[in-house]
Order: sequence, then C-alpha cells, then structure tokens
Amino acid sequence: MSLLKKIALLVFSLVILVVIINVGLNFWLNKKLPIIISDKNPTSYTITYSNLEINLLSKKIKASKLIIAPKTKQLENGKKLNIYSKIESIEISGFKVWDILFNDRIKANTIIITAPEIVVEKDSQNAINNSKNLGSAVVKPFQEIIMVSNIILNRGKLKIMNTTTDKPILSLNNINFRINNIIVTDDLLQNKIPFSYQNFAIKTDSIYYRLNNNYHLKASNLVASDKDFSVEKFEMIPEYSRSQFTNKLDKEKDLFTLRSESIKINNIDWGFKDDKPFFNANSVIIDQLSANIYRNKLPPDDLSKKPLYNALLRDLKFPLKIDTLAIRNSLLVYEEEINFQKGPGKLSFNKFNLKATNIQSGFQQKKLADVAIDINCKFMNHSPLKLHWTFNVLDQKDHFTIHGNVSNLKTSDLTTFTKPYLNATTQGIIDELKFTIKGNDFNSYEDASLKYHGLKVTLYRKGAPEKKNKLKSALANLIVKNDTSGQTINTTATVERDQEKSFYNFLWINIAAILKQIII
Repeated sequence: MSLLKKIALLVFSLVILVVIINVGLNFWLNKKLPIIISDKNPTSYTITYSNLEINLLSKKIKASKLIIAPKTKQLENGKKLNIYSKIESIEISGFKVWDILFNDRIKANTIIITAPEIVVEKDSQNAINNSKNLGSAVVKPFQEIIMVSNIILNRGKLKIMNTTTDKPILSLNNINFRINNIIVTDDLLQNKIPFSYQNFAIKTDSIYYRLNNNYHLKASNLVASDKDFSVEKFEMIPEYSRSQFTNKLDKEKDLFTLRSESIKINNIDWGFKDDKPFFNANSVIIDQLSANIYRNKLPPDDLSKKPLYNALLRDLKFPLKIDTLAIRNSLLVYEEEINFQKGPGKLSFNKFNLKATNIQSGFQQKKLADVAIDINCKFMNHSPLKLHWTFNVLDQKDHFTIHGNVSNLKTSDLTTFTKPYLNATTQGIIDELKFTIKGNDFNSYEDASLKYHGLKVTLYRKGAPEKKNKLKSALANLIVKNDTSGQTINTTATVERDQEKSFYNFLWINIAAILKQIII
C-alpha cells in the first residue's frame, strides 16, 4: 500500500472515530443533561422543559419552555419563601463536556435567559429578609447545576408577593440585565453580595416597591450599572390618607409625598467591606422634585432629642460620600395642621434649587471639609430667598452658620400659613431681610438687618375664624411698628435651642426672634 493511501486511510479512520465519539457524546449528553436539570437535581426546585437541543460543535445547549417550581414548600429563617418561574428559553454557550460527564454540573461561558416570568412568594414584608440568605437560597443552588461567567437576561418580569397580605412587595417589568465575569467561592457565599463580578447593567420599564407599611415607591425607565444610576417619574407615595396616618400615630411624625421627573447618580462606588455597606458617588442630581411634608399636631409631641445634621452624618455607622448633591427646579411645600377643621397652614418654596458639596459620614474619619449648602428659590412663589449654610460633620458641638437674604416679601402671601395656624393675617412689604445665624446644638446668635413698610395685622375670633376681632387687631397694630421709615434697621438676638424640636424649628425661631426685635 502506498504512503498516500496509508495517510488517507488514517485520516478517514480519525474522521470516523471523531464522528463516533461525537455521536456517542451527543447520545450520552442527551441522557445525562435531563438528569442534571430534571427533578433529580440537587436543588430544592423541579425544572421541566418542552425541548432540549445540544450542539457539541458550537458548544451550545438550548432549552425551551421551562417551568421551575419548588419540590416542597421552602422556608427562609422560618419564613415561607417559594419561587416559581416560566421561561421562554435558556441558551448556554461555551460549555465544557467533561464537567457534564464527570461532575454532574454544567460549566460554561455564558447563559442567556429569555422572557422569564418569576414570582416569589413570601409571608414577610421585606423583599430580602437577610441578605446573607441570598447566597444559600439562590446562588448556591444555582451553582450546583451550572457555573457561568456571564449572565444575560432579556425581557424579564419579577414579582415578589406577600402571601399574608396578598399584596406585591416588589414588581419589575421588561427587565434587561447583564453581569460579566462572575466568580463564586465558598467564602464569597457568606458575604452580603455572595459573588464577585467585573461589571453589570440593568434596564427596566417600571418598578414598584413597597418600602414599608407607610410608603410605596414607583418609577419608570430605571437604568443602572456598576458606575451609574438613573430613573424617571420617581414617586414615594403614602399608603394612607392624612387622617388615617394621623390616627395611627402614638406621637407626632411627618408624612412625606415625593415626586421627581428624574434622579441621576454618577460615578458610583458601592458594596460591602467587613460586612458594612459603603456608598460613594460623584454627584446625585434630582430634577423637578415636588416634595410635600405634612405634620398634624393632634398626636402627642415626640420628646426625643432631634440631632442636628452634623450629628446625623457623624453618627452614621458606614462610609458615605457624595461630592455634589443638586436639586433643580423643584417645589417644596410644608403643611402643619392643628386640627382637621381649620385646614393646614402652608409654606411653599417654588423654583427651588439646591447645591450641596462635601456630604460625607464621619465613619472612621479624622478630618473633613465643611459641608456647604446653597439654596436659591422663590418663597411663597414671589419672594427671592437665598441661603448659604455650612457645618462640619466632625464638630462635636454641631456648630453651623447660615447667611440668608429674603427680599420683596408680600406678607399677605403668608396668609395660607398664618390664617389657619395663627388665626391672623398681615399686610405690608418686607423690602429686604438679611441675617446671619451662628448656632450649635444648644443656642444661637444672630445679627440681621430689616427694611419694611405698610405692615398691618388682622386678628380673627377664636370661635369664629371667619370674623375679624377688631379690638384685638387695633391693639396689635398699636404695638407693631408699621414701617422702618425707609431706613434699614439692624439688630441682634440670641435663642436657646429646644433639642426636642427639629433644626427647621430652630431656624424658624431664630428668624422670629429677629423680626420681634425690630417690628415690636
């Protein structure tokens, strides 16, 4: 036999051998894979499918019309936790044959999950009762079937339901998600985030999250990565009406309603270190915020100490750093109500713009730059208001300084607050009020200058607030100086802080002390 024929025979034999091995491996994999991913798998879930395709040449596995359900009812720290899922298809690429044959596990490069619909049933309010259980309840069972470096999820839906109330805790629609270079080890499984990764990206059309018993969050067009985050049409809405919320309270508490056209967080660095969270960001930008803060005075006072912002940031038990916080073109409304018959007194801050820099917690810090906050807005929709506010987080005495300027304030604009709350109205113009307040956790000193004209007070009858009390109004106007005769009047005042009241109460009584010195 010639050498050429011997070579041809050898090549032909090798081809036949490869074909036989390929057919044999395909046959074996088709027998083996159903055992790995069927109800005989080592996880707590059964996995069924309608079709399974294996291609050794392209190293791809594709399963269609999958259904995942718990084998038995599951518990997480004594709480019910059941996961159900319908999936259009799962495609695995770059798999290793020997791991399937000898390790009863699929090891691959990438898994693509298309159109999963996932429902999680819990009998508790929290979306995750204990973040460490994420490793044992989700990641570890997943790793027992398949190890992949990259996960891609397209057109997904997720709903977490509280079976006790039959209400959703979390709902996400049209989720598109990718995470790359995943690493899972036994040590990582014990962490708050039970794996490491290089980067991720997620998009979802809408999100609903029940924050707690009092509030839920809604938003659309959420886009997030390991570096940036943005969301549109954000809402934090109370679960109860004002009267329902007030009737549930055992002491005074604010009720918040927040809406924003968009929120963006840029250049994020976050995670856990030594089991503590940390969060750093270059900027947080909130556009067209509409914030309503409501307080009813019917419940008993909350007599606990109200820390100033220095202490609130200083006492945070984890690292937090935001270089710049910006709130742009927004509206803030504060409402305070003595009872439901009179209606609330209202203060509004329109066209509200805030820029704060150097926001940082005091956790493990020895030296920090001052937090600086600049506010520019229209008070009661007409009067320009500017504030420059500074404080240092590490200052144990909580010193702060505020420079403020209010001009062209029509005091009649305050009627929405003074009429229901003080049973009084005023007329006149505050041409300009400038003030500097230097305070701490115990007291403050302020100096100010004020120019005003045409000030007049009207008081109303206590039992009939629609009727004027002419006698008391006349007496009040005898006491009140109705103008400064075109002059700017300078004054100083000191105020003791009531530590059971908020910082904003402290700011208000400082301004009230200034006005009292000049007007009365």
